[in-house]
Amino acid sequence: MRILITGADGFLGANLRIRLREAGYQDIVGITRSSSPQELVAGLAAADFVFHLAGVNRPQTEDEFVRGNRDFTEQLCQALRSVGRRTPVVFSSSSQAALENPYGRSKLAAENILLSYGRESGAPVLLFRLTNVFGKWARPDYNSVVATFCHNVARGLPIRVDDPAAKLRLVYVDDVVDAMLRCLASPGPAAGLMEAGPVYETTVGEVADIIRSFFISRSTLLTPPVGTGLTRALYATYVTHLPAASFAYQIPQYDDPRGTFAEVLKTPDCGQFSYFTAHPGVTRGEHYHHTKAEKFVVIRGSAKFRFRQIVTGEFHEIVVRGGEGYIVETIPGWAHDITNVGDDELIVMLWANEIFDRARPDTITMKVVA
Repeated sequence: MRILITGADGFLGANLRIRLREAGYQDIVGITRSSSPQELVAGLAAADFVFHLAGVNRPQTEDEFVRGNRDFTEQLCQALRSVGRRTPVVFSSSSQAALENPYGRSKLAAENILLSYGRESGAPVLLFRLTNVFGKWARPDYNSVVATFCHNVARGLPIRVDDPAAKLRLVYVDDVVDAMLRCLASPGPAAGLMEAGPVYETTVGEVADIIRSFFISRSTLLTPPVGTGLTRALYATYVTHLPAASFAYQIPQYDDPRGTFAEVLKTPDCGQFSYFTAHPGVTRGEHYHHTKAEKFVVIRGSAKFRFRQIVTGEFHEIVVRGGEGYIVETIPGWAHDITNVGDDELIVMLWANEIFDRARPDTITMKVVA
């Protein structure tokens, strides 16, 4: 299958091209602003499917809306008609096509031109009225306010929020591409509006606060819940705007005669991750918790974990070596310690189910073996 993409070097086009290649589509023709009319006609003549993503949304004059959206779409449809094939078209329109403004009118006109081509040819014409698409490779001060916020915050630059309560509807680029790929696999209806989502209903102020929290997290080590929904998509977008010099950052390390301890990452509701080292023969821990629970993974070296139930005195001992893949859990009400019983430095990663609170540490000193 030969697939033609207009606007192939744009934000949405670049994301779609990558995903098409991943899905096994190799015969992809990209049309960009530098392509000639002859290249467009030749590409359309051989195309089996068209993603029409090109358009103008930030012109110098309103006439550019007409030329870039309506007139270019008319040129595309005339070329498709001349071929005489039923070539399906997916069009990236805009939610503003429902509004009475120059950009919206130009997008609505493009929709109607495509639908007319579909009725005449019998080709499927599928329209996506997209709203505020954001994601990797979006250009700041052009594609999306999210891109602008991410770019500036990642560099410590100010962002402008005139009305924090202003409503904002966002859709993530990967979700848009997923919906477009489904059209390629099964065009579905002969014509009509298609949905890409989820559409996130939020505010400018909320988005700004979430993005700022990503920047702050490097100093507080407190990472927002970035695993689902809008925050996940915003975080993925934010880190793509980091300059290469900011790909790495350092965390505080605390050294004493036993070795090193460092907190790595904290979460709002799932505790924190840390690591520590211990020199040969060194014992760490020697305390118990009432509620706090921990998981330890030995990365390098050999560790002896000792436990004693603080009421009954019951004793238990475990030796774990790096690379064995064991997790050792500490249990509330059991005093525990960890001793480096090897000849090399011991390195241990640990997770605690709560963030360490210096005011209420829930860490009571007690030796396991008197």
